[in-house]
Amino acid sequence: MSDSANQSNASRWGINNDYAPLHDVLLGVPEYFKWVEAGPLIGRTLANAHKTGVKFDLQLAMSQHSEMVRIYEENGVRCHYLDSDPVLHRNFFARDSSAMTPWGALICHMQLKVRRADYVTTIRFYQENNIPIWQYATAGHFEGGDFVIVGPGKVLIGYCGERSEQAGSEQVAEFVRAEGWEAITAPISREFVHMDGLVVPLADKLLVACLDAMEPWLVKQLRDWGFDFVDVGYREASNLGVNLVALGNDKVLSMKGADNLNEKMRSLGFEVYEPDMSMFTLGGGGVHCLAQALCRDEA
Repeated sequence: MSDSANQSNASRWGINNDYAPLHDVLLGVPEYFKWVEAGPLIGRTLANAHKTGVKFDLQLAMSQHSEMVRIYEENGVRCHYLDSDPVLHRNFFARDSSAMTPWGALICHMQLKVRRADYVTTIRFYQENNIPIWQYATAGHFEGGDFVIVGPGKVLIGYCGERSEQAGSEQVAEFVRAEGWEAITAPISREFVHMDGLVVPLADKLLVACLDAMEPWLVKQLRDWGFDFVDVGYREASNLGVNLVALGNDKVLSMKGADNLNEKMRSLGFEVYEPDMSMFTLGGGGVHCLAQALCRDEA
């Protein structure tokens, strides 16, 4: 490939928002998925399994993931995949090992022992696809679920300590500010794991959020920036109801179980997809955790 072709290919990647029409998404293949202790969400599942009777089913997980992929492809989204690895058996949660920006990919520094080497398949993917790598998080642990572009020029950056740490979040915020964007860092409760368990964009100046679980000063900051909210109740949010993906064109990839939220979004005119993703939500992540947007329309 010529230098000009390389440059043209590289320039098409990146996002300056997380709600405009989605064209390319990074996923993984959960062929080595299993439920292991990996934080508060799956910890709650495992601790209560003797009462709920829920059990992991790999074939069901694969089927649910395939249905999610079908929805993406039905909406014209090109799906790209991290290499599977039996050791990196949670790397298909593609949100956390990197974060896409307008300037290229941020390579993250993950804290969970079972995920610390996910960067291997992540870096390989970006290099093999000629997608620019912008920065590396090095000052402390930082994970992509805590990097939420709420709109052009504005990013929320979270940390709960068990996953992203304050030092890592502050370093990433400085990276963002050096590019001329605003970045706000905020602590979050460990039960929500990442910022994308509390707030994600739905449309221009419209966020899905669990307001009761967010610090009042943070809600005020978002209101001062001009954002409105589709509020999600604590019960749905604690089961990853917020963790959805805006497809653009008033379409949303949500999940079965977020019934109140899905009804609210439909009443606002959105077409809502709600596949059953229970093997993943019980196992620690929703559809937003499973995906890293690589290319969207600019907002």
